[in-house]
Amino acid sequence: MTTHYTSEIPYSQMDRRPDKRPKIEVTNVSNFDHSRLLPQNHGDIYLKDESPQRGTPRPSRPEDDKDGNYVFQLGENLASRYKIQRKIGRGTYGLVVECWDNEAKAMVAIKIVKNIKNCRESAATEIDILQLLGRYEDRNNGRCNYCVRLRNWFEYRNHFCLVLEKLGPSLFDLLRKNSYGGSLPVDLIRDVGKQLLECVAYMHEMRLVHTDLKPENILFASMWVQRGGALLRGLRESTAVVKVIDFGSAARVVQGDYNRNYVVTTRHYRAPEVILRLGWSYPCDIWSVGCILLEMCFGKVVFQTHDDLEHLAMMERVLGHPVPVYMLSKTGDHHRNAGKFVRRGGRLNWPPAEGGATRESSIEAVMKLTRIPNLVMKNADHSAGDLIRLLEGLLKFDPSQRLTAPEALRHPFFARDQYRRNLLLPHGQF
Repeated sequence: MTTHYTSEIPYSQMDRRPDKRPKIEVTNVSNFDHSRLLPQNHGDIYLKDESPQRGTPRPSRPEDDKDGNYVFQLGENLASRYKIQRKIGRGTYGLVVECWDNEAKAMVAIKIVKNIKNCRESAATEIDILQLLGRYEDRNNGRCNYCVRLRNWFEYRNHFCLVLEKLGPSLFDLLRKNSYGGSLPVDLIRDVGKQLLECVAYMHEMRLVHTDLKPENILFASMWVQRGGALLRGLRESTAVVKVIDFGSAARVVQGDYNRNYVVTTRHYRAPEVILRLGWSYPCDIWSVGCILLEMCFGKVVFQTHDDLEHLAMMERVLGHPVPVYMLSKTGDHHRNAGKFVRRGGRLNWPPAEGGATRESSIEAVMKLTRIPNLVMKNADHSAGDLIRLLEGLLKFDPSQRLTAPEALRHPFFARDQYRRNLLLPHGQF
């Protein structure tokens, strides 16, 4: 794909593209070193120039299940170079396996993409973006951008395979292993928040929006440990290192193209302008970062809902003020169900006037939440004031008023360089 640059991207300009996400145009990835691939005479491997159009799946093979996933066996070789050790995870895109790289003599993670058109398009996008990010990191003297590194890619038995650096468990895993039992240490919130914002700042500088930041897509390069239901802390000082993954939904911002009003981002981390179909750009990533850090303070998902109206009501409850009237008034131009959001007077139409048990359960779900200061003060230390102000800057209804990633990185919460850090144990002991 060709990268387009602009001299300035106004954060205040949101977009108005048709409601359905447009088809991704896929072109060949340039500057790809075929010598890094497996033997080119292997019958099941398709090199870049030999593969079909990436959006078009090949006919299904017996190795695929009904959903298009590759069916593998432990110990099986992905061609001759990579030997499958175990399955790491599964998602809508396909699955991830841990493999031994016979050439590099190291463990890697391989993302085996489903043999389905939209998944192949997403994989092609991710390959282009990861190669772009990797090249710029190399040009910046290897300065870490906290994005996962793409080691290689190839097509095997009709499936795109992305060879990625092997990382540890996700932030979601950490929250789950903590049994959603309360706040994570403030020092960890600071470490993760700073690196996540570094990644976002780097992507935005490259005119890219991730669009799907969430705990599942933040992986630790060093491990935290849980024993007996409690996190071990204090054995030695270290810094948590994280990397962001899953760039298949990333979007490029090019000149004159700010008008995206199709839905992006996993529900719980979705910005209000996305829900209201007002258009989105860089600030939707900033909102997601705020939700993630707030979840680390709260110990569990804050906006736990699957309904747009209830979601907006939860936002009002946590932020402590209503959705701006000027945002609600613009919803009718783009959202087919805009009428349900606004009541007379321009306020959010919540609680719903009718609905019986559904109405009562919605009221209960919203009212059990509390404002940001209360969520933070219960669990934070002397850094609480700075953390509250940071979260309030990241979580603003109006995207043009949110902190940018560089502004957030200059916040006093991240200025405490000599703070005491909690325990991190060596890789593989999570």
